[in-house]
Amino acid sequence: MLAYIALLAFVVFMVGTPGPANLVVMIAGAKNGLRRSIGFIFGLISGKILLNLFIGFGFGVVLAASPEWQTGFSYCSAAYMIYLALRSWPKDNARHDSPSLAQHFRFWDGIFVHPLNPKAWVMSALAWSEFAPALGSFWVQLPVVVLTFAICQLALHSLWCWMGEVMGRSLSNNARVTRLMISATVVTVLVVILL
Repeated sequence: MLAYIALLAFVVFMVGTPGPANLVVMIAGAKNGLRRSIGFIFGLISGKILLNLFIGFGFGVVLAASPEWQTGFSYCSAAYMIYLALRSWPKDNARHDSPSLAQHFRFWDGIFVHPLNPKAWVMSALAWSEFAPALGSFWVQLPVVVLTFAICQLALHSLWCWMGEVMGRSLSNNARVTRLMISATVVTVLVVILL
């Protein structure tokens, strides 16, 4: 039980803190609202499930052994995060409830965020290497790690999305708020990639 509590505390902290995925989901909330961003959130969760399965079955070891792959992966991930954020840049002062904006954050956009997010790789690798072994056999570790991440993501990504929606609704110039969040996302991604 203590091993699971340690894993849960780690996952809640890692999933809940600001990072590229939470900033992008906050942009989705500001532009589309929580209800219209549910598909995107489920895409984020599905992508993280795939990532955890890859790492759990040993793919993370292969990536860690190749610095060239790591560098290429980091640049690809940064480019995708920046692309996803910048394509949401408001072109006018349209309100977040415009129906045409909902197409910007779909399930398929979300599914690639975590597999291309260096923070997600680090947190998954740490969960598998530092916390999972204390849970028991691999066949116990696999559902526990994957489901813990999925449930925490559903709650915490939804919270970040809702906070974006509240900010977008409560501040008078939604386009400025969205531009500020997009700029913060781009700067965060660049800082992560350069460090």
